[in-house]
Amino acid sequence: MSIRNITLNFSLLLICFVGADISAEDNAKWKSLFDGKTMNGWEKVGNENSVWSVKDGALSGSGPASMLVNTSGSYKNFKYRAEIKISDGGNSGLYFRTTRKPGFSDGYEAQIDSTHTDPIRTGSLYGMCHVYQQHVKPDTWFTYEIEVRDDIWRGRKMTRIKVTINNNELYEYLDFEKTFKEGHFAFQHHDPGSIVHIRKVEVLPLP
Repeated sequence: MSIRNITLNFSLLLICFVGADISAEDNAKWKSLFDGKTMNGWEKVGNENSVWSVKDGALSGSGPASMLVNTSGSYKNFKYRAEIKISDGGNSGLYFRTTRKPGFSDGYEAQIDSTHTDPIRTGSLYGMCHVYQQHVKPDTWFTYEIEVRDDIWRGRKMTRIKVTINNNELYEYLDFEKTFKEGHFAFQHHDPGSIVHIRKVEVLPLP
C-alpha cells in the first residue's frame, strides 16, 4: 500500500471517529421528560374526570377533554420527540411553546389523529399546515419529532418548525407571525372514546 493510500485511509478513519463523537455528544444532550414509571414532572389541566396515568411504561390519556402539561421548564429553541400510539377513532395533540395552564388554542399543536372524523391527520400543525394523508395507522407506535427555532429568512424574522414522523421529514413550516414565543410542552386528550399512549419523551435544547 502506498503512503498516499495510507494517508487517505487514515483521514477517512479520522472523519468516521469524529462523526461518531459528534453523534454521541448530540445524544448525550437529549433530556428525558418522562421516567417511564411515574407522573413526576407532569400535571393534568382541564376536566377533573379525565384520566392520565402510567400504564406499561407509557403515559395514558382517556376520558373527557384535558391537557397533560410538562412542568420542568419553558423552552424556546429545541428538538422534541416522543413515541406515541393513538386509538382507532382517537384524537390527541402534541403541544409546544404552550402556557403553563393551557387551553386547546394555547401554543402550537402537532396533530395526533389516524382515523378520527376530523380529517386533519397526524403530521399537521393544527390551523397552520394540514396533512390529510394517513402516515400512521391507529394503535401503532410511531416517533414524532419536532424541531423549532427562531430564525431569519430573506431578512424577515420567523419561527422555523420542522415536522418528522418515523425519521421521515414531512415539511418545514415558516411562521412569520411568530405566533407563540416560548413555553411548555403538553399532550392533549381531545374527547371521550380516545385513548392516547406516550413514551420516551425527550427534548434537546438548541441555541
